[in-house]
Amino acid sequence: MTLVIALGGNALMRENERGTAAEQLANLRRALPELGPLLEESRVVVTHGNGPQVGNELLRQERAADEAPPLPLWLAVAQTQAEIGALIAAELRGLVDRPVACVVTHVRVDEDDPAFDEPTKPIGPFYSQAEAEELERDRGWKIVADAGRGYRRVVPSPQPREIVELDPIRTLLDAGTLAIACGGGGIPVVTRDGQLRGIDAVIDKDRASALLAAALGAERIVFLTAADAVYRDFGGPAEAAIDVLSADDAEALLPELPEGSMRPKVEAGVAFVRVTGGEALITSPVALAEHGGTRITR
Repeated sequence: MTLVIALGGNALMRENERGTAAEQLANLRRALPELGPLLEESRVVVTHGNGPQVGNELLRQERAADEAPPLPLWLAVAQTQAEIGALIAAELRGLVDRPVACVVTHVRVDEDDPAFDEPTKPIGPFYSQAEAEELERDRGWKIVADAGRGYRRVVPSPQPREIVELDPIRTLLDAGTLAIACGGGGIPVVTRDGQLRGIDAVIDKDRASALLAAALGAERIVFLTAADAVYRDFGGPAEAAIDVLSADDAEALLPELPEGSMRPKVEAGVAFVRVTGGEALITSPVALAEHGGTRITR
């Protein structure tokens, strides 16, 4: 059985944390053991987000610009993909009895994707409304409210079209290796003059994970997040967790889901289920251990 596990940002950083290496390792040591039986499947790929980390990397570069040349966003994605992959690999090697390898993954997008004209992907830390207004004015960033948690910078998030390192990932799985891939949604690249070139964007890691899972012929994909399930009327008087959704019912629910958090997971789950006929599970590490969460099925 082939399984893709998409780690949410809370597996690495918690609220009010700065995102130090020590904090991220401590969080992984709490989250990864909860995966338990999932890691025992015969073919496993772990993916992960990088929103806070890539935002912090851009801040470092901006503040050190007089001393060291800043890098474009796509290379910041590459840096954080390798950084987080190394942290996850270090912890997984103590949990599984097989080799673990991190694949720095490129993901092809379309250069004319409308997302480049309408940034939506949150990156970096949360800001107050006053801070957000100042940053928009002084730096020209686009900043939006993020699921009631504060304000965050948003950047283009084009649709993933192709996993460039798909064959090497498949080779690792065939050899019995647990692979870490598509970190942060992958390094965004476009085709120009027959060559792949980096482009400034951040691909949604859930959509890239679903694309990878479908390309590998996975039977199941698990999206791990802070919420224990998908909820109807989240935060409202009729709030209720959902155990099972058909792909059609999940799609109908999309308009009421927060665009920056739960909606991409449900969209990605629906896409995976419709292409493969497999199952998508959205849950938290704790709920996973208790067999909870929301299953999306055909």
